[in-house]
Amino acid sequence: MKLFVHEGVDAATTREIAEKAGVSEGALYRHYKGKDQLALSLFMETHNRLGQMMQEALSGDGTLEDKVHAAVKAYCELADEDFLLFSFHLVSLNRYLPYDKRREDDPVSITERIIESLMEAGIIPKGDPALKAAMTLGIVMQAGQNKIYNRLPGPLGQHADAMARAVVAVLKAD
Repeated sequence: MKLFVHEGVDAATTREIAEKAGVSEGALYRHYKGKDQLALSLFMETHNRLGQMMQEALSGDGTLEDKVHAAVKAYCELADEDFLLFSFHLVSLNRYLPYDKRREDDPVSITERIIESLMEAGIIPKGDPALKAAMTLGIVMQAGQNKIYNRLPGPLGQHADAMARAVVAVLKAD
């Protein structure tokens, strides 16, 4: 993971990866066709976990503010729990997201669906669920990216309340 984050997937060799992981290069190839498949697997593991976390947090009981705070807090906890894996996922979105076809349980589709249901229930103003999802996800993802590049101090979780308030403001805006 350190090689992928610090050197980049393209620069890392399978020999270096196997050496850092404490396995033989052959063992690496028994599980993955190569470093790209390994990197995609790591990306998708985190991506799928984010989808589950979003579903759980936003489908729970409570007010809009409670649900948003739970979702942002879960995102921050994932970041603070394994910052290297979180960083890899976030900086690899452009490279690996095209491999994830739109599906019911991806983080963006879950967010869009929940926003649409909030609109239908009259909890937030009607609008384009895809645009609202992009805007709200952008709040937390940009903060995460700024954390990766040492532009935000401390753990990401210390910024959860401010991010949650920003997300709620976007959701309630016309």
